[in-house]
Amino acid sequence: MASTSPSPICPDARVVSIDLGDRSYDILIGKGLMRADSFAGLPRSSQALIVTNTTVGPLYTARLREAIAPLHKQVLDVELPDGEQFKDWPALNQVFTRLLEEAADRKTVLYALGGGVVGDMTGFAAACYMRGVPFVQVPTTLLAQVDSSVGGKTAINHPAGKNMIGAFYQPLRVVCDLDTLSTLPQRELLAGIAEVIKYGPIADAEFLSWLEVNLDKLLARDHAALMHAIQRSCEIKAWVVGQDEKESGLRAILNYGHTFGHAIEAGLGYGAWLHGEAVGCGMVMAADLSARLGLIDEATSLRIRSLIERAGLPVKGPNLGAERYLELMQVDKKAEGGEIRFVVIGPLGSAGMRGAPEGVVRDVIAAHTA
Repeated sequence: MASTSPSPICPDARVVSIDLGDRSYDILIGKGLMRADSFAGLPRSSQALIVTNTTVGPLYTARLREAIAPLHKQVLDVELPDGEQFKDWPALNQVFTRLLEEAADRKTVLYALGGGVVGDMTGFAAACYMRGVPFVQVPTTLLAQVDSSVGGKTAINHPAGKNMIGAFYQPLRVVCDLDTLSTLPQRELLAGIAEVIKYGPIADAEFLSWLEVNLDKLLARDHAALMHAIQRSCEIKAWVVGQDEKESGLRAILNYGHTFGHAIEAGLGYGAWLHGEAVGCGMVMAADLSARLGLIDEATSLRIRSLIERAGLPVKGPNLGAERYLELMQVDKKAEGGEIRFVVIGPLGSAGMRGAPEGVVRDVIAAHTA
C-alpha cells in the first residue's frame, strides 16, 4: 500500500504520494492548507484560472487566489452552476470560453476548487485545452478529497451514461484542506462517507472495522477521525492507481457499487440523488450480489448494509424497473460485448470483477428497490 509521510513544504500536513513515474504527484492532507506553501514548487505562469462553482466560489476563491498569487501574474476565475446536472458540455464550454477570452497559453495553470463535478470538469478542460495544460486539484468536499480528485479520471456526463466522455489526465498536486469541510452541508458529508466506506470491503477489512467503531466521530466531523479516514482512503487509491492508472484491470475495483449507482443517477436524472447516495445504495446491492454468487456470506452482506444505513445513506434504490436498470448498466464503462460486469467482494477486504446471471441480477434489483 502507499505510505504517508510529513510534507517537506507543509510540515503540519500529511502527504500521500502517487507513483506514476514522471507524472507522480503528492496529495497534501491537513487543516489550513489553502496557503502559499501548499503550492510551493508548482509551475509559475503569466495566468492561472480558478474553476469553481456558485456555492464554493464565494467561500474560498479569494483565499485560494491569495495562496497562489506568488506563482502567477494574473489569477482569473470562472464560476460554474452547482450540481451534477451541470456536469455537461455547456458548463465545460464556460471554462474554454474564459480561457479563450483571456488568450490563455499552454503554460496557464487551472485550479479545480470544489467537489467532484468541478474537479472532473476542470481536469477534462485541462486535458483538452491546447491539447493539455497543467492543473491542480483543491477539493472542498469529503467525496472529492477521498476519491474523485485522486487518480486523474476526468469526465462529463451524457444523458445516456455517467462519465462516458472524458480522459485520464493527472493533476500536478492535490491539496485537501480539511477546513473546507466545515462549510459542507451534512448531506454532502454523508455522500463522501459512502466513498470512504467503499475502501473497506474492497481493500482493507481492518479499515472497515475502524469505520464501524468511528462512524459517529466522522458524522460529527471529528478532526482526527476525518484525517485518518481521508489519509487511509487516499493511500488505498494511490496504491491501486499506481498499479493500474488507466483501469485495464485492478483499478476497476474502485467502482464497487458504481454499476448499480450510476444506473440510479442516470435513471432518476442527474442531481436527484447525490453521487455518494447512489453509490451507497449500489454497494448494498453489490454486496447482496456477491453473497448470492457465493463469494461472501449473508452476514457480511448485512454488515455492509448496516454500516451504510447507520451513515444515513439510502439502502433502497428507486423502482426504475428491472428492464431500465439492465438497460442503463449495459452502458457502464465496465461492460464488455454487451455483458454487464460488476465489482464483487470476496473475501472481505478484496474484490474482483465478473459477470452475473441475469436472473440473479434481477433478484438483487427486486430485493433492493422500493
